[in-house]
Amino acid sequence: MSASAPAHANGSGRMQRLLLDRRYQRYVLAVLFLGYVFNVIDRGVLSVLQTSIKHEFGWSNAQLGFLYGVPFALFYSTLGLFFGVWADRVSRRAVLGLSIALWTTATALCGAAGSYPMMLLARVGTAVGEAGGTPPSHALISDYFPAERRATALAVYALGVPVGGALGSYFGGLGNDLFGWRETFVLVGLPGLIVAALARFTILEPPRGHADGTAASGSARAAAPRVTEVFKFLWQRSSFRHMCLAAGLHAIVWYAGSSFNPQFLQVSHQMSAARAGFWTGLFSGISGIGTFLGGWLADRMSVRLRDSRWYMWLPGCATLAMIPFQFTSYLPGSLWLAIPSFCVMLTLGAFFFGPSFAMSQGLATFRMRALSTSLLLLVQTALGLGIGPWLTGFISDRLKPSLDTGALRYALVIVGLINLWSAGHYFWGARSVRGDLEATAHAARN
Repeated sequence: MSASAPAHANGSGRMQRLLLDRRYQRYVLAVLFLGYVFNVIDRGVLSVLQTSIKHEFGWSNAQLGFLYGVPFALFYSTLGLFFGVWADRVSRRAVLGLSIALWTTATALCGAAGSYPMMLLARVGTAVGEAGGTPPSHALISDYFPAERRATALAVYALGVPVGGALGSYFGGLGNDLFGWRETFVLVGLPGLIVAALARFTILEPPRGHADGTAASGSARAAAPRVTEVFKFLWQRSSFRHMCLAAGLHAIVWYAGSSFNPQFLQVSHQMSAARAGFWTGLFSGISGIGTFLGGWLADRMSVRLRDSRWYMWLPGCATLAMIPFQFTSYLPGSLWLAIPSFCVMLTLGAFFFGPSFAMSQGLATFRMRALSTSLLLLVQTALGLGIGPWLTGFISDRLKPSLDTGALRYALVIVGLINLWSAGHYFWGARSVRGDLEATAHAARN
């Protein structure tokens, strides 16, 4: 025993040094970011390939919108709860590595689909895997980065959305033109297996509550609470309820655009798949400015002004400011008027990621953080993916007899007005967020 104790002590000391080493923290964040990039690439590549798929199978916009949204949203959001509960109880890096391997393999299998049901099953497989990506990632980030740096770290992680969207659009369109849509699914899917290995074998599992300086407290060491207890705890926080609704309603608009923007550019501005992929990829990349600024500004303003309401006010203001640019992005006939408007619209639309993710962690205690993220994603995905693409396709199909090629542009504008509702919930949630954060901090200390 005396021989093994020093070895154990040395191992624990090395682990503590790595957990506190900012270079290693940045490495962990980079691996988690890469995982999210592949999450978004694999989820979104269907949007840029849908025109070719539509030509081969003859599916309608409503069918494509359903395929992109409803089955994915159903399995992604509901199974996200299972993965959240699991990650709060076992190794988060193990859950993450398994999930990445599953969704990248399922994405590659989309290329083998020969019918609508087969494509549907492959998309379900992608959704099942991706349900286990974000909850353990958020929980790991919260234990590597303290509260005053957390929204910024979560915003960097959320950059996986614009970066993944940009890479998926660009390589999806390019691969479609060079190789075909089936081969493209395989080419974008399988490389994610490398990231799965990095997540599983190179990330250390930190103690719960490590970044908050409470890893040894009773709350951090206690068994994870029952699911019903987590639901009750978070439901009692009015700011959490409003934040989830705000993010979910905004996601309806976000996913409506991400699913149909490539087709809009091809139909309304006569672009090829590769050119539409280039522009949507560029828009996604530029929106990363908003993703980072949303988290960074929320951290900076809340610390400097000593007011945590900025985590709600900032995304609320950005969501409101986005609405006029939805009109100038979709309605003009001139591409060169639409392009700068697209850049501003998507940049403002991305402000919500960092602040919302930070509040899902701040309003939860240490042993419920993965499940808290899962609940936010449940609402966000069920509303966003479940309604946004299908509703846009449905409205477009109904307007087509009278508006022909202009139907899709008006459908996107109509759905975009939901942002007014979203902004209202951010402002309502701001009224109670300070008291809710204090109540959670008190619960974590006891």
